[in-house]
Parts: sequence; C-alpha cells; structure tokens
Amino acid sequence: MKKLISLVLTASLAAMSAFAFAGCASTEGGSESDFRVGAIYINSQNDTSGYTYAHHKGITEAMEQVGLDPTKDLSIVDNVPEDAEQVKAAVDQLAGEGCDIIFGISFGYIDALEEAAAEYPDIIFSHATGYKSNDTNFNNYFGRIYQARYLAGIAAGYKSLALGNNEIGYVSAWGTEYAETCSGINAFALGCQSVNPDAHVNVYEIYTWGDQDLERQAAETLIDTFGCCVIAQHCDSAQPQIVANEKGVYGCGYNSDMTAEAPDSHLCAPIWNWSAYYATAIKAAMDDPSTFMTTVGNYYEGINSGLVAVSELSANNEPQAQEAIDIATDLMKNGEWDVFSGTALSFSGDAGSVAATQTDKDLVASDGTVIAAAGEGSIDDGVIQGSMNYYVAGVTQVNSAEG
Repeated sequence: MKKLISLVLTASLAAMSAFAFAGCASTEGGSESDFRVGAIYINSQNDTSGYTYAHHKGITEAMEQVGLDPTKDLSIVDNVPEDAEQVKAAVDQLAGEGCDIIFGISFGYIDALEEAAAEYPDIIFSHATGYKSNDTNFNNYFGRIYQARYLAGIAAGYKSLALGNNEIGYVSAWGTEYAETCSGINAFALGCQSVNPDAHVNVYEIYTWGDQDLERQAAETLIDTFGCCVIAQHCDSAQPQIVANEKGVYGCGYNSDMTAEAPDSHLCAPIWNWSAYYATAIKAAMDDPSTFMTTVGNYYEGINSGLVAVSELSANNEPQAQEAIDIATDLMKNGEWDVFSGTALSFSGDAGSVAATQTDKDLVASDGTVIAAAGEGSIDDGVIQGSMNYYVAGVTQVNSAEG
C-alpha cells in the first residue's frame, strides 16, 4: 500500500510547479537496497557547522554503518521552516519518493509530524527534540546534552578565572520557555562554578531557534555591554564564536567543533554524535518496522552511549581544563555523579595534579528554591526534559522579548 501511495504522490508532486523547496537532495539511479531514508532539515544540508550539519553528518554516517548508501538511499528536503503546511509538503514529497523512515530535526515540526504519522501508517516518523509519540510509528529522540554542557562550563570557568573576569555570556535561542534550553544553561553555569564559584552567566535570549543576525547581535551585546569574557551558545550557527574571535574574547560553541570558525578564541563545544541514535533507529526500521516502538521507542541517552560529548579542547584552553573534564566525564560515565543533584563538584590544583571534591550542597534556583537537597541524587528526567523552567543561582537573563 505504501508503494502504491508513493507512486500516486510522486506523479502528483511532479505536476506541482508552484511550490519548490530551497534545497532538496536529488538522488538519481538505483540502489541495491529497497530501504529509503528521508530527512527534513531546518537549515541547509550543505552547512559546514552547527545544528543541521551535526544531524546530516550523523544520518549519513549511520547509513554507511548499516550498509546503506547516502548518495542513493537518502532523500532530503532542507531549509524547511517551522510552518505546518511546509513541513507537511516536505513529508508528502518524501513519502512520494518511497521513504521508509523520515527524520524531522526541528522542534517546531512536532504537530505536523504527528499528523503525518497518522496519515502514513506504513512510514516510521522520528522527531528530534520533541515529546510527542504514538504506539506504532512515531517516536521522539534527544539526549543528555546537559552533561556535555557542564563539561564545556568547566573549560569556560578556568578561562574566566585566568582572566580575572567572572562575567560569562550565553546566546540562547530560548530561555526558561523550554526545559531543553534552560537545563543546558543551568548545567553550563554549574560547570563554570565548579572552577570559579563567583562565575556569573548572562543569558541573552533571541526568541528564535535560528537567526544568524540576531545571534551575532546578541554576542556583541554580551561582550560590549556586559563585559563577558567567554561566549557560550544554544543556537544554530557559529556566529557567536566568530564574534568572540573578532573581539578578542573566548567561546564555547555548540553542535560541532567550531575551532575552525574561531581559531583564536574557541575553547570547546558540547557536541552530538547523532550517528549513535540514527544507526539504532535505521537498523530497527530495516529489521522490523512493526516493532520499532518497542525496540527503540522514545530515545534519551547521554555520555555513556556516546550520543553526547565535548569536542577536543583547543590550544586556547587553560592547562587544567582537560584533567578536570576527564574527571567529571568518568564520574558521569560510571554513574557515580550527575549534574543536577545535591552533590556539587569543585576542582582545584595545578595541571598534572587536578583534584575534584564532592560536597553535599543544596542545588538552588535563582529565586532560592531548592531543586535538589544536599545529598540527594539526580532529579528526575521528567524535570530535566519538561519542567526545568527556571535558572540556577548565578544565572541572569539580561534581555526580554520587549528588548
């Protein structure tokens, strides 16, 4: 039935000359595989860094791992905004090309993908960063990127301490509206404070997932107005790192290693190794799509699975940073400690003799509310993923929607 629908859709889409996608991967020729992967991207598949780049890299690497050829077995519709009609049109196009699984990588695709899953029950729909799913063919996937953000915060904390400047900037697509952005900001701040207890994170929210001009302007304001010496980010492009490089301060990127874009300033970046998920999902869909939701389901993994990590530290880092990051990484991997708990890490010592101290301490929000009492274990995943809509102590948002 899916193949029949695909043939009908292909014919009808070919006649629709009024609508053209900005960047659809054209695949010509056949393939030895009859399995096809589809992807809907918020930005261009040709990006060389950032969010879409990380996902595209993960999908193509995963396909090769499971024996598929991305040049033949992958269909992409890119530059698709978070508009339900355009997402639906992208889905129709990919269904028409015979895709067996379709990945949508932007949060705002959520409702359109939910509807598409009901319309195309023979196709698996997999949505990044969302929270909706069904029992048969629609899941969501994300990971504990907050763990990697904590590690990047360690590098930023060492740099701020060396510079004698406690002000650190953070360009964020959103703030407390989403637990995704808020948990990342909080984890980064806690990482900074593990090295520099007086570190203060200034958040500049741009109120959109991706706008390079706004990302640049926010970074400039954080440096010029608030005197920030390190610029971190939760946004799509490398613009905040480029600005940091231009202005002679330091930075921590996101999604991919941005040292090439900011060679004199970039410290490290929380990164996604998306192939860890994509290989799991594609293989499960190839093996038996009817069991996809029981074998894969809604996916939320962390540093243990290799899904998240911190990029290789550049030469711009302080000499103690790598040792401290290694210690924190091991504690998380071994399950001995996690970021949002009633145990605080603190690092001391010179390069070659860095030591971590674990102290039972209340984890508190910026308004004084206790998030985790001293000695308590990590808070529930549901809080980290869904209801962490507050900043921890030491974080301030410096702008509002009104400016």
